[in-house]
Amino acid sequence: MDLHLRIIAKDKSIIPETSNSPDTGYYKCIWNGPTGIDDKTQFQLSFFLSQNYPNPFNPSTIISYQLPVSGDVTLKVYDVLGREAAVLVNEEKQPGVYEVEFDGSHLSSGIYFYTLEAGEFRDTKKLIFLK
Repeated sequence: MDLHLRIIAKDKSIIPETSNSPDTGYYKCIWNGPTGIDDKTQFQLSFFLSQNYPNPFNPSTIISYQLPVSGDVTLKVYDVLGREAAVLVNEEKQPGVYEVEFDGSHLSSGIYFYTLEAGEFRDTKKLIFLK
């Protein structure tokens, strides 16, 4: 696998073989060397639920999570009284990293919680919707 990196820096002393970009005042370097990352490298996944972004949001936000094993997964949004406001995921998923867009335009402004359940794993985070 060939990996080509483009590096843009303000100080040309940190990167070799640079050329000045008159439009931006930055220096550009395209490096075609090895990175030390092997194609066969396997990254160890664990259960993880990320904080949504942006937060606060209007009207949509992104929620990311990762799974180390396959299984049934649910990702739900609840209001502050614990009432279910939305079901974002309710299906079997394979191991991997996932991203879900949540559109809250049908909700009123306020604090909500989202919960990921996968096997024995359960995690909850807070999100804020501002209209």
